[in-house]
Amino acid sequence: MNKTPFFIVGQHAVIEALKNPQRKVLRVFLTEESKKNIHRKNQKKNILKDVKVFFKTKKELDKYTTKEQIQHQGYVAEIEELDQPILKDFVKNKNNLTLACLDEVTDPRNIGSIIRSAASFNIDGLIVKERHFPKKSKLMYKSASGSMEYLKIFQVSNINSTLKSLREKNFWVYGLESKGDKNFTDIKWEGNNILLFGSEGFGMKHHTTKYVDFFIKININKNIESLNVSNSASIVFHYLDFVKKK
Repeated sequence: MNKTPFFIVGQHAVIEALKNPQRKVLRVFLTEESKKNIHRKNQKKNILKDVKVFFKTKKELDKYTTKEQIQHQGYVAEIEELDQPILKDFVKNKNNLTLACLDEVTDPRNIGSIIRSAASFNIDGLIVKERHFPKKSKLMYKSASGSMEYLKIFQVSNINSTLKSLREKNFWVYGLESKGDKNFTDIKWEGNNILLFGSEGFGMKHHTTKYVDFFIKININKNIESLNVSNSASIVFHYLDFVKKK
């Protein structure tokens, strides 16, 4: 697989990439202060060992984030993609898995936030449509705050056929909708489950809903129409993590 390198920015995104032995970091661009901060936070291990480090001023690093209008915090790295995990191999002979699935969620900030929450609350993996996944987005990596290194992300060519296949492998598919039939806390969360989230503006595609077993909702103030998709994901992920640990 030919891996085209790309740039990421931000303290947590860069530091966690450096700490991940599976991630190839080609070059790192740091200010003098950010280098000191890396050593302060990683005193037991030199995570800059064997990495090409270049020192830049804050203004010199600004050119890497001007287009996206995000803060680099003095950290820029050129990296390669991680090896892609294969979903069918991962789920084979496993029980009590919880996977999240994004149906045309496209905003890099939302996707990054969902990745951060999924990693924080021990979701087993995230399914995304390869064509809609901004896999080299600086904004997504920054929003994920280093969590890209700790979550299995399965890029698939077709969400519907993937859901169909997983249902045949004894997965239940739960679609999050504001008009769902039951509050998500009323579900008995057992076995293998998929949490399906629709796009920011239009929700789930009609054809995709054919592969949903249950439509669930988060009970909120009736005067509020809905929650942001990343906020909804965080709430559900946290609850399921709590239930599993009980």
